[in-house]
Amino acid sequence: MLVFQAIKRQEPLGWGSCLVFFGALALAFFLSGLLLAVQGKAPLTALWLLMESAFGSRHALEDSVIKAVPIFLCSIGVGLTFRLQIWNIGAEGQFALGAVGATWAALNFSTWPWYTLLPLMLLCASLAGALWGAIPAVLRLKMRANEIIVSLMLNYVGILVLEYLVYGMWKGPDSFGFPMTSEFVSAAVVSRIPGTRLNWGLGLCVFIGAVMAIFLRYTRLGYELRACGENVRAARYARMPYGFLVIMVMMVSGALAGWAGFLESSAILGRLQPSIMSGYGYTAIVVAWLAQLNPLIIAVASFLLAGLRVGMETLQLDLQVPAAFGQIMEGCVLLSVLAGGFFSRYSFRWRSKG
Repeated sequence: MLVFQAIKRQEPLGWGSCLVFFGALALAFFLSGLLLAVQGKAPLTALWLLMESAFGSRHALEDSVIKAVPIFLCSIGVGLTFRLQIWNIGAEGQFALGAVGATWAALNFSTWPWYTLLPLMLLCASLAGALWGAIPAVLRLKMRANEIIVSLMLNYVGILVLEYLVYGMWKGPDSFGFPMTSEFVSAAVVSRIPGTRLNWGLGLCVFIGAVMAIFLRYTRLGYELRACGENVRAARYARMPYGFLVIMVMMVSGALAGWAGFLESSAILGRLQPSIMSGYGYTAIVVAWLAQLNPLIIAVASFLLAGLRVGMETLQLDLQVPAAFGQIMEGCVLLSVLAGGFFSRYSFRWRSKG
């Protein structure tokens, strides 16, 4: 009797992995096209409009890069925790607390010059995000709490803290009753790169990406982090500081998400308001898995997912596509690529059962 068996590959698939990856993307777009057809939309026209509005002009490319900045910062932090097999699902709440920390500095030290106010806002955002990220780590180490549940629940707490402030004590007198703070002074706003609509947060992303790549590849802590992620018991036997690494990666991840919140409140909105919460922290999980935790590929995946968001905004306006379709499409891309990764690691053949 013949049976179909999956056998783990002894050698990497090589260039075949690229074919599998693009095949998975094609499958995701095919499924998305079917959903569009069910809604009575022309699939090819809609998908072409999506790609053109995301990457078809300089204005579209700049929009995609602007949205890619917070996604990248959240993703590279989340990817760092995933390398240690610690599942930080709380980047959304850490993003919110980072925006809150930066806003506190902007409102209370508005008379400071930009060269001291902006670093203070960045520091406050880092501390707020890092402390919010440390909570699940400490509870995991001291009380064996599941960091997935804790970090996920803290997202809602962080968002509610932000809303409590903008609906209450931080509501600006010039907001006409809407839940938002007063506009930041010019010294609290991250400026744009001359000649573009991009802000200097892009330079921060380049710096963080380079530092993270060097840290993971050339430092002792980076080696210990990878070793603990691959085999915790062996790493503990080798006296590697597992507990310290857990707290460190969660705090660094929270600080990076906090930086994203700082840039979004300062460079994009110029104030704090509930609409700042756009799901970047959840998109970061998708990006980290798509990029297989590689910092360089995270940058590319962040840009592509940001372009998908920009294109979806155009589809909503021009074709009246529901807003939830973008999240459905992100899910299709993630599931298709993860399923394709299985074919990259395993080969299939018929074998006799006997």
